[in-house]
Amino acid sequence: MLKLRNIQAFYGNIQALKNIDMDVNQGEIITLIGANGAGKTTTLMTLCGIVPPASGHIEFQDKDITGMAPDRIAALGISQVPEGRRIFPYLTVMENLDMGTFLRKDKENIKTDIDHVFELFPILAERKNQQGGTLSGGEQQMLAISRAIMSRPKLLLLDEPSLGLAPIVVKQIFDIIRKINQESRVTIFLVEQNANLALKIAHRGYVMENGAITMNDTGQNLLADENVKTAYLGI
Repeated sequence: MLKLRNIQAFYGNIQALKNIDMDVNQGEIITLIGANGAGKTTTLMTLCGIVPPASGHIEFQDKDITGMAPDRIAALGISQVPEGRRIFPYLTVMENLDMGTFLRKDKENIKTDIDHVFELFPILAERKNQQGGTLSGGEQQMLAISRAIMSRPKLLLLDEPSLGLAPIVVKQIFDIIRKINQESRVTIFLVEQNANLALKIAHRGYVMENGAITMNDTGQNLLADENVKTAYLGI
C-alpha cells in the first residue's frame, strides 16, 4: 500500500531522515518506535507532504506522491492524527467531526459514520455539543481520532496517541486502534514512544535511531529482542 524509498529530509542544514526505506501492507498495523528526536514525527510529516523529502520517493497505492501537496495527499485517503491532538478547541465535538468530512463527496453516508464513532467513543456522544477545548485530554484524543475516521481514510497515521494520558485511558485508546484496524479494515501507521503497547498490537515494527531505520521485524519478535528490551522497554 505504501512504499518509502531512500527518503532523506532536512530542517535547514540538519538532516532529519537518512535514506529511509519502509513498506506498509494493506490491512496492517505498522509501528515506528524510537527515542525523542529520532525522526518519527518527521517521517509522518514527510508522508503527509508537510516536510517535502530532499531525495527519494514515496508511493501510495502505486501512485507517486513525492512532493505532492498535503491536501491532495489527504484526498487520496491518508489521514493523520497529529501529536498533541490539534483539535479545534472553540468548535463543538460535532463541528470538529464535520471538519473531518471536508473532502468527502458522499454526504449521505456521514450520519452513519458519526453513529460509528459514537459507538467507538460513547463519551463523545454525551459531549457532542461541548466545545472541544473543554474536554479532558483523553476525550480530546478520542475526538482527534474520530475526526480522522470521518474522512474515511485508507491509511490512518497516528502520532503519539498515548502522550500525556492516564494508563487506563491509554489502554482504551489502543483497544480502539486495534478495533478500527480489524473491524473497519483501516491500515494504520502508528508512531509511539510506548513501545511495549505499540509492538503488542502491531503486525510489524520499525526502530528508528538518529533519523535512520536500524531494525525491522514482526511486533512480537521486536518485543522479544534484547536490544529493544534494553533501549525501549526498560527491561
